[in-house]
Amino acid sequence: MPFYFYHGKRFCYLWFHKKYKQPYLGIVDGNKITHPLLIQEKRARMKIMLIDQEKDIPVKIIKSILRKSTVVMSAG
Repeated sequence: MPFYFYHGKRFCYLWFHKKYKQPYLGIVDGNKITHPLLIQEKRARMKIMLIDQEKDIPVKIIKSILRKSTVVMSAG
């Protein structure tokens, strides 16, 4: 799975959800972030955000989540 790194640590990744048949953004340490579009599922550290391929990519929401993630990574 291809991860994006931030300051030498795994940060996020893009993948395809087999059950929902949608692409998603996976956030490492997403368990430390609260956002209504992030889903925990059975993952311990990760949360995901499903991306509806029938709609425009929600850039503002993704930027907001990524900003929160960088704050969490910098603090931890």
